[in-house]
Order: sequence, then structure tokens, then C-alpha cells
Amino acid sequence: MRQEVPLKNSSYIPDLLGDGFERLTLEFPPDYEGEVIATLIRSTTHKTSEKAVLYVHGFNDYFFQKEMALNFNDHGYNFYALDLRKYGRSYLKHQKFNNVRALSEYDEEIHQALQLIKLENNHQVLLMGHSAGGLITTNYAANHLHSTLFHGLIGNSPFYEFNLGHFTRTLVVPVVAFLGHYFPNIRISGIPSGSYGKSIHAESHGEWAYSLTWKPHEVPKINLGFITAIYTAQKNIRRKQVIGIPTLILHSSTTVHEKNWSEKFQEGDAVLNVDHIKKYANKLKGTITVVEIKKGLHDLILSKKPVREAVYKVLFDWINTNFNRTH
Repeated sequence: MRQEVPLKNSSYIPDLLGDGFERLTLEFPPDYEGEVIATLIRSTTHKTSEKAVLYVHGFNDYFFQKEMALNFNDHGYNFYALDLRKYGRSYLKHQKFNNVRALSEYDEEIHQALQLIKLENNHQVLLMGHSAGGLITTNYAANHLHSTLFHGLIGNSPFYEFNLGHFTRTLVVPVVAFLGHYFPNIRISGIPSGSYGKSIHAESHGEWAYSLTWKPHEVPKINLGFITAIYTAQKNIRRKQVIGIPTLILHSSTTVHEKNWSEKFQEGDAVLNVDHIKKYANKLKGTITVVEIKKGLHDLILSKKPVREAVYKVLFDWINTNFNRTH
């Protein structure tokens, strides 16, 4: 059961992104590592609006996608994002990055953020998640059917399956996940992502400036408990399947299988297998829309400009069709 955390009368302060972005620290009871916080970032529209989106980043990530936030603002949505516990702005020195033992641990910050968003007079709220954030938000939605705090779900290349061979996925991962219940602090090698990082970072082949401390090219070792958390959530959404709200799942048209840098990294998903995303997205039940984005990167909104413009068109057309109809 999620522990209800009372909302505190805290004030937003200017965020490192500038340009009117603000942040608020959310505090929670200590966990197995000690003090725990999360960070809520917001960018509000210039005109009064009762519509909002809450964005959740992926693994080895934090919120820096300013262009996305401003696009939502331009379309009349107040934009909010979470830096989850043990990531980015919320990382504390006594913690290991990304160290959770169940994705339900994130329910505390998601629920508190949604409460705050509602208190700030937003009455149409969309949940949006990228990669692991897509899994987290899908899992949250499946576990909170009929919630009045959110009304739609958007997945940007959600992490519905490990990008591994059949033998490893079906035999090795379940064993590792089982061991993670009992030995959560054992550390194993992280997920190789150096070439993907180079495809998006401005100092390499990309156009985006972000912190390589908070989002390094090479992923640090991860705890077995984190594998357990991901695997358990993946099994949960496959079992429940029903989401209950309009849902949009976006994914690239191509999986990049190479390990070393090539131009293919700028035209496909170099982190997840798009066939896995399609397979499990199409098994979800409800008002589900699954759209392939030609030449999209793993984080679709970090793709080349013509591609991300196509992403935004699909995204806002879907929103207008499902939420902003005029009669």
C-alpha cells in the first residue's frame, strides 16, 4: 500500500533551465538508504489553463527536454516533470543512482505531484513517460484505474521488455529478478549506451546539452533490486493489460543493433527493440493508439528536427481528437 504523504506548503524556486522554469522539492519518509526526495519542475502557459501534462523521464536520465515543455505550453498545457528519487536534481550523496526495489516506490512522488497539479487548478491531466518512465506511468495507470487525478497516457518508447536475446529474456532475466528479491544490493554491469549518448549530446553527434553527471554515456553498475523492479512491473502490465484511459504509444520504425558508433544511431532506437514495444503496446486494452515514427531515436523528441516535428504533430493531433473536441 502506498503511504500517503501530506502536502507541505513549499514554494517553487527558479530552476536551472531558466526561462521561467521552476522547481519544487518533494520530501518523503526515509527508505533503506536514508533520506529521500523527488523534484517537481514546471513551466506554465502564458494564458490561464486548466490542462496539464506530467512527464516522467527514463533510466539513466533526468528532465532537460525544454523544447518539449514549451511545445506543450504553446498548445495550452501547463507542463510538469518529475526528477524521480535518486535521479538528476533529486540525487543525494548517500544514494546509489536509480536504486529502487519496486517501481511502486515512485508512486509517492507521482501521487503527490498529481495532487499538487490538481490543487493548482488543472482538471485535465495527461501522464507521459519515456522508456523506463513509460513503463512506470503505464504500470501506475494500470494500478490506479478510475483515478480522478489523470485522464490520458502517453508513452515515448516505453520499456516494456528487456532488449536482450530470447534465451536471456526468458531464462536469465527471471532468475536475476528472483535473486534480486533476496540480494537487492548486488551490483551488476550497467546497460551499454555510450553510442546512443553520443548520438544525442551536443559535444558529440547530437544537438542537446545536458549533464553528463546525471545522464552519463556509460551507465554505472545497477543493483539486482532494480532488475527485479523492472521485471515485476513488466509482468504486471502484461497480466492486467487494461489501462482505462485514452493511451498513445509512440516508437521508432527501426531498431539499431550495432554496438559501435555509426550514422544508424541517428535514425533508430539504439536502446530498446521496437518489435518488443509494438508487441506489448498492442496487447494493451482500451482506447489504445500505437504509432510508428520513421527514423525516430529512442527518445523520440530528441530526434532530428523533421522527425520530432512529426512526433509533435502526431502527439497534438491525438490530444485534440481525444480531449479537446469542440461541439
